[in-house]
Amino acid sequence: KYKNQPGVMAGSCNPSYSREVAVSQDRTTARQPGQQSETLSQKQQKTKTKNLLLLDFLTLLYSHCPGYPFPTAPPVDPFAKIKVDDCGKTKGCFRYGKPGCNAETCDYFLSYRMIGADVEFELSADTDGWVAVGFSSDKKMGGDDVMACVHDDNGRVRIQHFYNVGQWAKEIQRNPARDEEGVFENNRVTCRFKRPVNVPRDETIVDLHLSWYYLFAWGPAIQGSITRHDIDSPPASERVVSIYKYEDIFMPSAAYQTFSSPFCLLLIVALTFYLLMGTP
Repeated sequence: KYKNQPGVMAGSCNPSYSREVAVSQDRTTARQPGQQSETLSQKQQKTKTKNLLLLDFLTLLYSHCPGYPFPTAPPVDPFAKIKVDDCGKTKGCFRYGKPGCNAETCDYFLSYRMIGADVEFELSADTDGWVAVGFSSDKKMGGDDVMACVHDDNGRVRIQHFYNVGQWAKEIQRNPARDEEGVFENNRVTCRFKRPVNVPRDETIVDLHLSWYYLFAWGPAIQGSITRHDIDSPPASERVVSIYKYEDIFMPSAAYQTFSSPFCLLLIVALTFYLLMGTP
């Protein structure tokens, strides 16, 4: 079938033929009697050249043989959506935003769960820049271990490690994250990664088997570098969080907090009483 096809040798569509060619090439390079032995570097260079030539030959071979397609890289698995039905059951969750929101509609979402000796975190926020969680001994920014998912100019979402020095987040090269995943879709940055529960003592990395306040933040990024968070006072957990206790905690955003504060409720009651009693 391929006997007279330009650029293809007769019988070359048979993979066994390719191996025979490679073997015959090796035989032709055997040292003849009286020939000086080659140095190790010369042998390595010749072997490298032969391998490159063989690779070019196989590429040409497969490109002309419909029956033997050239191998391609496997497709990348899509990012698995965050399941909120597991919140409070098999993982702990924090939701900030509109009542009833989920990982795709909350202003900010975080989940955590134990997997062996690791903690798996899932973060998502309504931003085109970055989303982060900080582990703090108090509710204030400063001296905090921070994990952030940053959307860069190439469309990738990278997991980075920071340490809050006062109000400034300093990137730390030692990054405890592994099994990293991230995606930017529908103007949201979403990511998933694991981090060891126990780590060697380090000022910038806390042990997660201890309980910490969780700081939640998100904001814009410029050329893959984080900038100031979107709101002046980012939300934080009301109490310290234990990775061994799974809860589903909702925190209303500012737009839904107006009538939930004690002062506002008292004002509403006073105005209602005044209107019912009338004026003298």
